[in-house]
Amino acid sequence: MKWSYRIARISGIDVRIHVTFLLLPAFFGFAGWRDAGWPGAVGEVSFIAALFFCVLLHEFGHAMAGRRYGIRTPDITLLPIGGVARMDQIPDKPSMELVIAVAGPAVNVAIATVLAGILMLTGGILAGPDNTLRVMLHNLLVVNCGLIIFNMIPAFPMDGGRVLRALLAMKFSHLGATRVAARTGQVLACGFAVLGFFGNPMLMLIALFVFNGAQVELQYAVQQDQYEQMLREMMARNDPRQL
Repeated sequence: MKWSYRIARISGIDVRIHVTFLLLPAFFGFAGWRDAGWPGAVGEVSFIAALFFCVLLHEFGHAMAGRRYGIRTPDITLLPIGGVARMDQIPDKPSMELVIAVAGPAVNVAIATVLAGILMLTGGILAGPDNTLRVMLHNLLVVNCGLIIFNMIPAFPMDGGRVLRALLAMKFSHLGATRVAARTGQVLACGFAVLGFFGNPMLMLIALFVFNGAQVELQYAVQQDQYEQMLREMMARNDPRQL
């Protein structure tokens, strides 16, 4: 991905940050400084760092599940709207894609469970946060629960869209399943855009990301289907040309 730079290499996977990601801590750091001076800025930046550590663990969930099936993940890139684990191939079977897609949200479930346990041991989840650390843990719990729900929306390129495609591909062709999942994602993206127009600009940004992501997934599936069709025709003719 252009304008992204490696900051670490973990378990053979490059961890990269896109330059636009830096806008996020800069924005929240400034907001915290404006409201509470430097302690507020440090608190906001620390929360963003903790949040995206959870996002990174989510993406490593996908990567480790893919590795189980021999699918390599060259890199993970952090963006202002989340993370992207780039795998070098599409899973051969729908069941594999299903496991890989669910592995990311499963990590968030584990994180939320740990956070809930810590809060329960230190006063209860519903008890009002009484110090800075509990405030951060409480907010991280809420955000991780939100990530679970958001990622499982049946819309490409979110994990829920991949789950939907995997389930459909068990009965239909990969291209047909991708087309249904992509169009479903684009319809939902239009809904996000309408809601964003009436007061939440962030939803409009998410809508653009979802709509374009769904289109890219569909185009890739079409190209893959055309390639496989050409390969089958050449094998049927015993064509000696090499692909």
